[in-house]
Amino acid sequence: MDSLREKLIKLHLKVMSQHLEQVLEEAKNKNLSILAVLSRLADLELEYRRQAAVKLRFTQSRLPDRLTIDQFDFNHHKSRKEQKERILSLLDLEFIRERMDVILIGNPGTGKTFIAQSVGFAACSANQRVLFTSAMDMINHLAAAEADRSLLRKLHHYRSPDLLIVDELGYLALGQQGSNLFFQIISARHQKKSTIVTTNLPFADWGKVFDSTTVATAIADRLVYRSEVLILEGKSYRRKEK
Repeated sequence: MDSLREKLIKLHLKVMSQHLEQVLEEAKNKNLSILAVLSRLADLELEYRRQAAVKLRFTQSRLPDRLTIDQFDFNHHKSRKEQKERILSLLDLEFIRERMDVILIGNPGTGKTFIAQSVGFAACSANQRVLFTSAMDMINHLAAAEADRSLLRKLHHYRSPDLLIVDELGYLALGQQGSNLFFQIISARHQKKSTIVTTNLPFADWGKVFDSTTVATAIADRLVYRSEVLILEGKSYRRKEK
């Protein structure tokens, strides 16, 4: 038994090693076949690896919380009720498989970030690569990378995730450099990876955020093409909680 355990550990099958005696005892009591024993041990190893992968995905995602959609109050406003089916459909992650984008538009406190984070956590749980960032944090990191000549590596950091969540677009103008960097990310991900953007501004006002109407239009055109656009209305949910 000890020799077998050592071999399993050398093969990096730690969980199989830990549960070996338990599963063998269970097999003895239930008259299970050798095939059933091996299958049970393999299932335990696979489940451990799945959970470890999900934990790593969440850590790498930089999501602030493990939010799930069952915590979302759909009764807060009629726009939530009317779009409930569309919001819930995002949780099946088909839009990621289809390389589609999602744009959540609404005033502060209407639920945009909550929905985005819930979808992000669902994607992590499905072992998808996710990255959560605010628009300004992303631009600041890219601008710093441009200054120290590490821009290509940093661009890859934002281009590569299966799902990139860009939160709070619209609160601060990005300027010429920021607008150009934002365009590079969106253009590189277009039809290759999925992006969720939350913003307080309708598309018509994106010219206030980006350096020019031309850049704003180019970014919006790429995001809107084959995307889900959800508009959330009503008063801030945070005020209700106070």
